[in-house]
Amino acid sequence: MIDLPRRLVAEAIGTAVLVATVVGSGIMADALTTDMALALLANTIATGAILVVLISTLGPVSGAHFNPVVSLVFVLRRELPARDAALYVLVQVIGGIAGVVVAHAMFELPLLQASAHIRTGGAQWLSESIAAFGLIAIILAGIRFERKAVPMLVGLYITAAYWFTASTSFANPAVAIARSFTDSFSGIRPVDLPGFVLAQVAGALIALALMSWLLRVPTGSHLPINPEDRT
Repeated sequence: MIDLPRRLVAEAIGTAVLVATVVGSGIMADALTTDMALALLANTIATGAILVVLISTLGPVSGAHFNPVVSLVFVLRRELPARDAALYVLVQVIGGIAGVVVAHAMFELPLLQASAHIRTGGAQWLSESIAAFGLIAIILAGIRFERKAVPMLVGLYITAAYWFTASTSFANPAVAIARSFTDSFSGIRPVDLPGFVLAQVAGALIALALMSWLLRVPTGSHLPINPEDRT
């Protein structure tokens, strides 16, 4: 296993680049068009693409969590020590905020801002719980059946979830916290953060419980993955 300091740097860099992409592409899209649908599409494509790149390149170093709920799930699966996970979460949050600073610097904006973008209410919280549920389910099923495809699966899922969730699928407490420091297209009011984070954690835990049951291989079982393989 790669030593902890290098894993932490990978998590910080990955989260920073992810947030810089989310925020920077949102600023760019907002500057280029007044069409909200087109701006969201640009933001979506950039986010999905960078996830594939980051997970493919940094996954072998740290596991490419870039997300506190992903780290939490791997702690509960006993695949990541709790102490390591706490440090993962810390550098994810720091990296996310650094990503906002970098994005603002590239567009000559104040480095840190308090977002005024309202994102609250039952529909938003439900959307975030579903977004986080789907993300964890995709990761766990991908690891179980098609590990090499996980980067593409996650990128495609987030791309889709931008459009089928009312919240545009944050699905990540570190990203949500970082986005509270930008008063741009991608922002979220700091006061709205607790509802988002709680919904994300709830969705992730439900996904872990369901997928642990769904993907479990019975002891002594020789059931094939493909039902057509039965003899």
